[in-house]
Amino acid sequence: MNKRIMITGGAGFIGSNLLCCLHEKYPEANFLNIDKLSYASDLSYLSSVKDSNRYTFKKLDIVDRDAVRDIIRTYEPDGVFHLAAESHVDNSIKGPEPFIQSNVVGTFNLIEECRQFWQRKGKLDSHRFLHVSTDEVYGELGDDGAFSEETPYAPNSPYSASKAGSDFIVRSYFHTYGMNVVTTNCSNNFGPHQHDEKLIPTVIRTALEEDDIPVYGKGENVRDWLYVQDHCEALDLAYQKGRAGETYTIGGDNEWKNIDLVKKICDILNEEHPSGSVSDYKELITFVTDRPGHDFRYAIDASKIKRELGWSPSDSFEAHLRKTIRWYIERYQ
Repeated sequence: MNKRIMITGGAGFIGSNLLCCLHEKYPEANFLNIDKLSYASDLSYLSSVKDSNRYTFKKLDIVDRDAVRDIIRTYEPDGVFHLAAESHVDNSIKGPEPFIQSNVVGTFNLIEECRQFWQRKGKLDSHRFLHVSTDEVYGELGDDGAFSEETPYAPNSPYSASKAGSDFIVRSYFHTYGMNVVTTNCSNNFGPHQHDEKLIPTVIRTALEEDDIPVYGKGENVRDWLYVQDHCEALDLAYQKGRAGETYTIGGDNEWKNIDLVKKICDILNEEHPSGSVSDYKELITFVTDRPGHDFRYAIDASKIKRELGWSPSDSFEAHLRKTIRWYIERYQ
């Protein structure tokens, strides 16, 4: 690991898990976390590193080009893990502009300022820029098949379109400037630190509150679920060993219909935290109007990162899901 690593969005869900993981794994490295502290950020997730002399936090919005330039010139990072992004699809439908600003303009500001600084230092082809993206850039799948690194882009929401734009910006910096970039596109993450608005935390929270558990449409949409700690290990491998200019798709080989996943969560909650009012949390499931542009199915073919970098998920989905549910039970009680 390089000596000075900058992580954007390090107070968010994936970023905070990644930062804690890397800080423990690489005792010789120093970490700068830049985060604008939006509603989805929480510095309490970083309690294990906040007092470390190898960790620095800077409140900063990557849309602010001058601030980005100043922090790069001051900190002089050897490498960047870029995770800062607006990520909630429903919010992008209600108001797309922040997604364009943060995900497209912010990514441009960051990579351009890194390019200029590293180029002056003669480090353009050695210092790495890892760009973390989503499988939603590929659109949707039918009943069969899976997204791979060769799948054409076909984003269907303002969120996924903004992430697709950022992916193309990063790609262009490899082909135009020879910059040492790697892009990853992951499936749906789950685990500790995820914001309440996402599906799994929403199900757990509303169930524990004995409120209606909302499920879009008939719950037939299919997602491939990836445990966040497994994702962090994959990002570390992509940063350390990935080939410059390459893309790696990361998924859990773990497809679930939304309704089946919701019922599974309810079954585990029935065991871990029985309700005093309902005999089965599944009684709380309520179907709500589907959102516009709701992609039917996502699935990831992760064979490339498994083959080239030796990555694989660490445990069963149920084991990770149960750990996640226990974490949220403690958080919500």
